[in-house]
Amino acid sequence: MMLLPLLVLAHHVPSIAAWPWIANAPGIDLSAMYAHPENFPNQRRQTGLDPTCPFNPDHPGAAPFDPQYPYTGSIDGLPGTGIGGIQVPAPGDTAHAFTPPGPNDIRGPCPGMNTAANHNFLSHDGITNLAELVSAQQNLYNLHFDLATFIAVRAIALDGDVVTTKLSIGCDATERTSIDPTGTLGREPGLNAHNKFEGDTSLTRRDYFLNNGDAFTFQGDMFADMYRVANETSNGLFDRDTIAVYRSQRYDESLAENPNFYFGPKALLLYGAASFVYNVFPVFGPEGDADIDTISTFFGAVPNGSGGYDHVPERIPENWSNRRTAYGLLEIGSEIAYQYGRFPKLFGGNVGTNNFLALNTTFGLIENGTLPNEVTAKDLVCLLYQLAVDNVPGTVANEAELPLEVLTWVLTQINPIFENTGCPLKIT
Repeated sequence: MMLLPLLVLAHHVPSIAAWPWIANAPGIDLSAMYAHPENFPNQRRQTGLDPTCPFNPDHPGAAPFDPQYPYTGSIDGLPGTGIGGIQVPAPGDTAHAFTPPGPNDIRGPCPGMNTAANHNFLSHDGITNLAELVSAQQNLYNLHFDLATFIAVRAIALDGDVVTTKLSIGCDATERTSIDPTGTLGREPGLNAHNKFEGDTSLTRRDYFLNNGDAFTFQGDMFADMYRVANETSNGLFDRDTIAVYRSQRYDESLAENPNFYFGPKALLLYGAASFVYNVFPVFGPEGDADIDTISTFFGAVPNGSGGYDHVPERIPENWSNRRTAYGLLEIGSEIAYQYGRFPKLFGGNVGTNNFLALNTTFGLIENGTLPNEVTAKDLVCLLYQLAVDNVPGTVANEAELPLEVLTWVLTQINPIFENTGCPLKIT
């Protein structure tokens, strides 16, 4: 069966009336949540044309690969060498010099993606694709091919188009990402979409329901708060202990303040993303110091003289070199285990003020809202795989069954990178 007709059918599956922020999908016990229908109207999905999304008629694509400046050597989304410790941009590489975004360029909630676009490792207009994403993450940050592929596939499957493999790194640009520019097959919301890649308890973005649906704009007071924790915890460094403490505080704040707070299994991705602050952004990665000068540059944070921070375009710090060894799935699994183990949190959601309900999964690992004390990096890597291929709730939309050929695309991309992990792999 051709993919296009299958997608048409998928977008006409009847929606589930209750709890549109979470799916009635296999693997999740939601019976307690259905007992609170008074909270259903508070859950909604951002849909429809976004008139505020910039449109740039010029789509330059990422700067082409130049053998004079190979970085880790990834071309067209293929595996690179994994050998880093390379200055980025290399001296003389003007194609990857910092270029601030113009008013028609899309930027979003991910500092790493925004930085890559501002240095033309991704297309400068903010519309990218699978090959660009996989190569950019390797060449710029020296992510391992397995992790670069996982991140790119997850982003495209959740927020972009699996046929064109295009993705907006910010707002809904369906007219430019979809195989169907009219949007008839449904909207493709980009990385700004709530509870897909972006989620509650972000490091520097407010929760969706606490900020009129804006969970993607940099918040200077939150960056200042993260730096406060760095000073209190790690002598001003944004190291793994700082991030573990700050992530714990962000969870507690959201739990207390957001009556629609949701922290589902996919929130594990937030722990993984947070590890970039100390394992990817410093010079040489974990060998360097995650100091204020380095981290503020990647976040585009500049002090405003009043104790807070304003925002400027994200960029690579001067004389910066990427990590020497590639950062892969097992490494990120280890960091998720460390951060979660320092301050274990319940998975679940608020169904009104002061009314949190924990989630259970029938596919294992998460029970009564918690991960087991002895959880390993491999366990978490296998859970990340499950989150990519199973219908695990975590979006603001109703998650229906994945269309077979969409799932096949995902499996085709990620099964090879999980072959040697020991995780049970799904086949169609």
